[in-house]
Amino acid sequence: MEYLIHLGILISIFAILGVSLNLVVGFAGLLSAAHAAFFGIGAYTTALLMTVSDWGFFSAMFAGIIVSAGSAFLIGLVLSRFDDDLYALVSLGFAVIVFSVFLNWQDVTRGPLGIPGIPRPEVFGVPLFENFAFLMLAVLILGVIYALAQFMVRSSFGRALRALRDDENALAVFGYRTVYFKLLVFVIASTMAAAGGSLFASYITFIDPSSFALMESVTMLAIVILGGLADNRGAVLGALFIILLPEVLRFVGFPSDIAAQMRQVVYGLLLIGLMLYRPQGFLGKYRM
Repeated sequence: MEYLIHLGILISIFAILGVSLNLVVGFAGLLSAAHAAFFGIGAYTTALLMTVSDWGFFSAMFAGIIVSAGSAFLIGLVLSRFDDDLYALVSLGFAVIVFSVFLNWQDVTRGPLGIPGIPRPEVFGVPLFENFAFLMLAVLILGVIYALAQFMVRSSFGRALRALRDDENALAVFGYRTVYFKLLVFVIASTMAAAGGSLFASYITFIDPSSFALMESVTMLAIVILGGLADNRGAVLGALFIILLPEVLRFVGFPSDIAAQMRQVVYGLLLIGLMLYRPQGFLGKYRM
């Protein structure tokens, strides 16, 4: 049972990342590789404030959201001037810079040694040591973020994002400042990712830079694309698939000396097959 609860927590955290990234990639059509950076900013801010300054989880998470929003605003001012490939490349560069800061600013982040002993959240003074209680918190935060994302995409703001994705020039002709829409959706998505990072840090109770490397951004993009672009349900389904598939492959009877390699091969082949025969993802509305 504890194993299933552990998987449920990871699915909830990565579903938060998937839903938030889908706002940028799926609805606005902006290929961002920077999401792992905001995931890490939220995690590191929360970890440092809880371990060094003895802040509570929720106040530290809020601080992580603010720091992430400020960072996203600054880099978003640059990113919003670019389109397509240049947008992806600049966002990738930002992710690499943030990872380098985590790795090399050892006086603050402890570099590759990481930050241990991150406390669990407390609700009304009661620490959530039990994983089931933490799962309830993670699901609650996922529910809030999912509801907010649904509200956004069904509003006039969401319609403008889809128009931005389909034809930015046409949207500009009608007097919309597309730069503002790009910047706003990028900042909103970064705050959601920071909340996921706070949960991750407090659940694992240890973080180091490897958890926020560029490959994590690739994993998040895989969640969005596999689950379905421009569908928040697809982002949750993609997180479920990405987390559970490697676990299911553990129970396939590969020879022990090549089991790890064979699981990676099968995992890769399944992902390639999905991209070939279902490029819009499970529930996607359009293709990249």
